[in-house]
Amino acid sequence: MLWWPLRSCRLLLESNEAELTFLVTGMRFDGMTELPHSFEEVDQLLRNAELRDALEPFLDEAVDLVDIRRMSTRTENEFLASMLAWERAPVLPISQWFDPELVLPHPDSLSDSQLHETLWYALEKLSDQKIVLEYTDHLSDRALYCLLYRDILPSPEKKVDLPKNYLHWHCIDDKQDVETWLKYYASHEQREIWASENDAPLVPVEPLPYPRRMPRRPPMG
Repeated sequence: MLWWPLRSCRLLLESNEAELTFLVTGMRFDGMTELPHSFEEVDQLLRNAELRDALEPFLDEAVDLVDIRRMSTRTENEFLASMLAWERAPVLPISQWFDPELVLPHPDSLSDSQLHETLWYALEKLSDQKIVLEYTDHLSDRALYCLLYRDILPSPEKKVDLPKNYLHWHCIDDKQDVETWLKYYASHEQREIWASENDAPLVPVEPLPYPRRMPRRPPMG
């Protein structure tokens, strides 16, 4: 594939009624012999050029991680737009993703009922910002609240402004807390693989002690 950035070329589009000429900057040449057949295709090519131009200061080997030759121009544009959004995204503590900042009371200042109510208020707020907590059902309300208060909200993360972008926070480290992972979350196959790779007995499977219906990412549509 050959890229000619900051060059101009002309596309001649033939329709039944007229011939339209468009000036395109950063046109991609990859052996394409057929010209676009619709305004939508032209829009996608123009958008591709704009994205390539905007990404030029950030380009590195990451672009080569995906074989864009197998993508449609629309799909390639979505990929490039996600790259650009990532590069431009600010790094902020999660608490500062909110306006006003999401500040929670200290856990020790809350009764169990107050903590439960405040926890679910915070979980809904996180969901509104496309932040989803996973693997929480081994934690009591107070333990989960403390994790949120001390670890999650202060954590600096990229705030990527894309409709499909979600931050998934795993509330267990399956490498550091292997026993909890095996006991509550690992599938039968994962347990069997772990047993075959480690000279140690498997802990028995146990039911989750604090099952919850957490806010979830909506199904991809």
